[in-house]
Amino acid sequence: MSKIGRKIINIPSGVKVDLVAGRLNVQGPKGGLTMDLHAQVEATISGSEVNVTRRHETKLARSLHGTTRALIANMIKGVTEGFSVKLIIEGVGFKAAVQGRELNMNLGYTHPVNLEIPEGLEVKIDKGLITISGSDKQRVGQFAALTRAQRVPDAYKGKGIRYEDERLKLKPGKKAATATAA
Repeated sequence: MSKIGRKIINIPSGVKVDLVAGRLNVQGPKGGLTMDLHAQVEATISGSEVNVTRRHETKLARSLHGTTRALIANMIKGVTEGFSVKLIIEGVGFKAAVQGRELNMNLGYTHPVNLEIPEGLEVKIDKGLITISGSDKQRVGQFAALTRAQRVPDAYKGKGIRYEDERLKLKPGKKAATATAA
């Protein structure tokens, strides 16, 4: 039995969870999310709790049991608290700005980089810090990864876009490497 899958999910007050024809709908103060349940797992709502069980003992059902429970828990957390990812821009002349539903960045290229902000996400800029927030954990993480991929941190100078909690181990340059070898 899955350790995560057998945990019961508590529904906080102000959150409405419905299960209609294999589709789970979660509504809360920060919006609503939906998810189609796989045929191998089953969710039951009783009072203020959601319980996920598997229908069969196949390998697929066992692997989906804990995953489905975690996805439902993330949906409930997303519509109550929300998720956010912080990115740091480092580099001379590197900057970002939000104009309408677009994130505009100058990252040392010959052209500006413009990314359209997906529906349901909010992006805030504070000096060299980009904060991406929303109710869907997957969409927040995906847009943060797409933003970071526009200028991955350099291994020698540390310039680029990195996650706030990401630690870079800078490599020594050619001069430092040859000086220590000689």
